Amino acid sequence: MTQSEARAEILARIQSAVKGNDDRYEPEDSPANYRRAGTLTLPERLDLFLERLREYDAQVMSVKAGDVASTIAGVLREADEAALPWVVADGFPAEWLARSPAVMPESEAGVDELDRCAGVVTACSVGIAVTGTLVLRHGAGEGRRRTSLIPDRHLCVVRASQVVETVPEAFARLADAATEPLTLISGPSATADIEMTRIRGVHGPRQLYVTLVLE
Repeated sequence: MTQSEARAEILARIQSAVKGNDDRYEPEDSPANYRRAGTLTLPERLDLFLERLREYDAQVMSVKAGDVASTIAGVLREADEAALPWVVADGFPAEWLARSPAVMPESEAGVDELDRCAGVVTACSVGIAVTGTLVLRHGAGEGRRRTSLIPDRHLCVVRASQVVETVPEAFARLADAATEPLTLISGPSATADIEMTRIRGVHGPRQLYVTLVLE
């Protein structure tokens, strides 16, 4: 008997055993009584978002729209001690790189280049204030999934209008991305063992820079 035939026989036996059994348990829907919508004002929401990011040891910069290019350029120059190139996600706004040193387009960066680069620059889709989380759906300007996981440094730009208060609000905005891979970033990479000993830098990003654009 082949593996496929054995599987079919097992499933047939199970189906026969439960056929006509009216006592099978039917789970009841649980009421969604958790908080779905936030109550904070925009300034309060942004303050909470920045506070959470700092608690995760992210380096946070809050800037006006006209200062984004100079802020990004400053980070790229200060962090790039070995003069290695930064990889920029395809579709990232060109005007935000107007003052930056030479960068490498993501389309030219393979795994080896991502492993050796100074860091990666991306945008994001949503920021969650209560958890200090950045959500990347990997569309234009947000890079492929591996781009956000391999490099040691990650500079992410988030607009104030993209920041929501709660997790349900974030997934409501991402409703059309239900079948897409999402990456949720809450500070530099870390993990904890069974004794709850927190270990940082198990993979990229080991350093997270967040530029919040006040619109």
